[in-house]
Amino acid sequence: MNSHPFDDLKPDRIIDAVEGCGVLCDGRLLALNSYENRVYQVGIEEATPVIAKFYRPERWSDDQILEEHEFCFELAGHDLPVVAPWRDGNGRSLFRDGDFRFALYPRRGGHGPELDNLDNLHTLGKFLGRMHQVGAVRPFRHRPRIDVASFGVESVAYIREHFIPPDLADAYDSLTRDLLGVIGEAMATLEETDFIRVHGDCHAGNILWRDDEPNFVDFDDARMAPAVQDLWMLLSGDRERQTRQLAEVLDGYSQFRDFDPRQLRWIEALRSLRMIYFSAWLARRWSDPAFPRAFPWFNSARYWGEHILELREQLGAFNEPPLRWL
Repeated sequence: MNSHPFDDLKPDRIIDAVEGCGVLCDGRLLALNSYENRVYQVGIEEATPVIAKFYRPERWSDDQILEEHEFCFELAGHDLPVVAPWRDGNGRSLFRDGDFRFALYPRRGGHGPELDNLDNLHTLGKFLGRMHQVGAVRPFRHRPRIDVASFGVESVAYIREHFIPPDLADAYDSLTRDLLGVIGEAMATLEETDFIRVHGDCHAGNILWRDDEPNFVDFDDARMAPAVQDLWMLLSGDRERQTRQLAEVLDGYSQFRDFDPRQLRWIEALRSLRMIYFSAWLARRWSDPAFPRAFPWFNSARYWGEHILELREQLGAFNEPPLRWL
């Protein structure tokens, strides 16, 4: 079996790396759920444990990681509940141990938000409105944007070349060609001013609810994108239910930042791109032993058949009018 770079990330090495930042570990180490990177809770002598995040090699450049950190510092500086990286006495937030780059974070308790609670959605909307006010001040210079080429076209090409079963290839080709076409038409209406700095992966798993407020974590996927990218993942259920949820989110959001209703036409395009990109993400990471263990259902004939059905449903969603902000 081929080795993976993370195979070298043994407990002793993790502890040595953290102690190299000037803290004394007590030997306790707990691996947390993370697949793109490796994340651990590390016990500290006579202090609260810290969270150590070791970045996947060759995914982001140093400039791109530091830009993520700076965005978090900027948000925290505006009293937003963001879990930002720890900085040492020299102001550094990105550290190295051999080929690994890592960052330390304060441990923050909490649980996933109850998104069925409309009051919670209203609160999330308010904080996201404030977050986007900051995100719109300046662009990322090093981090990419969410677009059809990188999330859609490149993902489809990778799956088609390496993973799709031969008996499903024609169906996949035809469907993704049509789907990328309507996604492209929808995204073509985006203007340069629509792109702001966003969290990029703002689902319930990246929000810790505590004391009736959210704590936003894991800005690893922060990119340039329209504001609605951080909103649509808070919605679920049938159209009527999503409309009620959207009303609460945008009522809170608009208290701090104007929301352009034309962004609602991009929800299905962004949802479709995420579905395509997620499958390609699993495919690209399949050589990492953590992925077959965590996603045993991936890359089976059944998975690809269901994926095609899901994409077909997404294509049909473009025939429906966008959600309305009532």
